[in-house]
Amino acid sequence: MATSLETPASQSVWATLKEAVRGSHLDYTEAPIGRAVILLAVPMVLEMLMESVFAVADIFFVGRLGADAVATVGLTESLMFVVYALAIGVAIGAAATVARRIGEKDPDRAATAAVQAIILGGVVALVLGTIGAAFGPQLIRAMGASDAVIATGSTFSRVMLGGCGTVTLLFLINSVFRGAGDAAIAMRVLWFANTINIVLGPCLIFGLGPFPEMGVTGAATATTIGRGCGVLYQLFHLTRPGGRLQLRRQHWRVDPDTMRAILRISGNATFQNFVNTASWMGLIKILSGFGSAAVAGNTIGIRIVLFALLPSFGVSNAAATLVGQNLGAGRPDRAEQAAWKAGLYNTMCLGVVGVLFLVFAPFLIGIFTSDPEVAPYGVRCLRIVAAGFFFYGYGMVLTQAFNGAGDTRTPTWINLFCLWLWEIPLAWALAYPAGLGPTGVFVAVSVAFSTLALVSAWIFSKGTWKTKQV
Repeated sequence: MATSLETPASQSVWATLKEAVRGSHLDYTEAPIGRAVILLAVPMVLEMLMESVFAVADIFFVGRLGADAVATVGLTESLMFVVYALAIGVAIGAAATVARRIGEKDPDRAATAAVQAIILGGVVALVLGTIGAAFGPQLIRAMGASDAVIATGSTFSRVMLGGCGTVTLLFLINSVFRGAGDAAIAMRVLWFANTINIVLGPCLIFGLGPFPEMGVTGAATATTIGRGCGVLYQLFHLTRPGGRLQLRRQHWRVDPDTMRAILRISGNATFQNFVNTASWMGLIKILSGFGSAAVAGNTIGIRIVLFALLPSFGVSNAAATLVGQNLGAGRPDRAEQAAWKAGLYNTMCLGVVGVLFLVFAPFLIGIFTSDPEVAPYGVRCLRIVAAGFFFYGYGMVLTQAFNGAGDTRTPTWINLFCLWLWEIPLAWALAYPAGLGPTGVFVAVSVAFSTLALVSAWIFSKGTWKTKQV
């Protein structure tokens, strides 16, 4: 019975939130769209929120080691973007295929698709990890690292890049859970992995208690251990009964047809994400010409931006799952409605956060650094990038909606135009010929992502993605 302080409506909302966190067995092709978006988005947002907390906590501790340590993290992360591009590319193919099979009510083929994706991810992880462990210092030097940064972060780069297999599989298997509609499990995996990261990080960085003092290398070690534990937790859930997707012995084999289907989607998705993430490498390269303080300020500012954007990726992933499952169920109009509604929710939330960042940027940057050279760059980065948040909300959701439909070609071309043919030249022109320095780079980021949102909305409204076969 509802009390005077709790109406039936509030009970319903609270019950929906609890169901979302606990894990729902609802058929997302039949449930009311708003409820379906919330049930999928809430655990995905919480999953990404934990990733945001880790990103901020990590840079908070590393920031105590000085600008060179922060620059080390920034330069290595720019290289990790290549890993993320490949991992997310395969993950998009896996999620789209699994979601389509679940929408078709064929969990056995969904499980087969999941195994093919894991095999592909394992191969990618082995190749990239070997290259990263062998050539980490040379790679960050190629990105513009100074001798001081190389001296500080040589081992950090080897550990992070050499252990990239953990993040590859973590991203990939969580996308399988999301495609199947098991968003709550993906949330628990990332909370488990990043809790280990956050607790272990300061212990290894500063040598607390019985742990060795490893400096910035301790951050990389903690991250790799935490993500490795997360992968083991994922495999446990994939093989136990009770979920929407269960991998049995007969699924653990190579299926050439399914693997080709995933590769077809993932090929474009990988290039799409490479264009996206490599654009950050280009921006870092431009920024590195202005010294470690500019790179460090950008690193802190972008980490705070990610604190807001990563939860929004949760809403975007919910849209991708709904689009894929509803297309599999033969309900394209419902798939379109789900994407627009998720975009509206995302834009409302990001708009509020953007205003807060504009107002409180000095305070937020001050939490992570008191360096008088680094802080002004961080404040400018945060304010300028946050000014475009209103556009980002729809852009993020609609890009993922294309991917959820298996139409990875369209967002690939959008990214190529907006980020390489527009953002990078604009950043260079504003930074050097126009004389704006690092501020010009920050402006280019905001302008380019706002353009991407507008172009995505225009193309999505045409509806050609509804006929994509997976």
